[in-house]
Amino acid sequence: MTQFWRAFIPLFVAIDVLGVVPIFLAMTAGRDERTRRRLAHQATLSALGVAILFLLVGKWVFGYMGITKDDFRIGGGVVLLVMAVNDLLFASPETRAAEGTLGVVPLGIPLIMGPAGLAAILLTADEHGIPLALGAILLNLLLVWLVFANAHRVGRVLGEAGAQAFAKVAALFLAGIAVMMIRSGIMAFR
Repeated sequence: MTQFWRAFIPLFVAIDVLGVVPIFLAMTAGRDERTRRRLAHQATLSALGVAILFLLVGKWVFGYMGITKDDFRIGGGVVLLVMAVNDLLFASPETRAAEGTLGVVPLGIPLIMGPAGLAAILLTADEHGIPLALGAILLNLLLVWLVFANAHRVGRVLGEAGAQAFAKVAALFLAGIAVMMIRSGIMAFR
């Protein structure tokens, strides 16, 4: 395996683009194709900006503030859990996040570039250097953008009723992911 693929794979696994597609579809349900494509661009660019910033200063910021990756994992999990509960209990197409912010939070951060992705970036940079870590970030986010930009095709297959049902199931999975992040962060403190 080449050095680049060793840098690419941990971030690919951490981002889990195929696992995030159902959440993207659920959060963009009821929006037209042009808006979904714009949100896909916005989410990917937001994730890219955070990833590059974190690549360059993340280790220093964590060290300076005394934050561990597990602290970061717990915080991200709490944010996702609140979003999932809100979507399960209160959200309707009219009450979801405004389009102006949806692409940044929660799609770009923390769903695409969450604690696992940021931790993978730090580990990759330490092991393979910043240039290979940057290449891994760029290729992974290109894949995210391609998948998100074409996610509407899946939505067509589901239909409106299927998309609404899928949105609630995705919110349940999101809650499960959030609890897993919180649990793994807490378990690491032992």
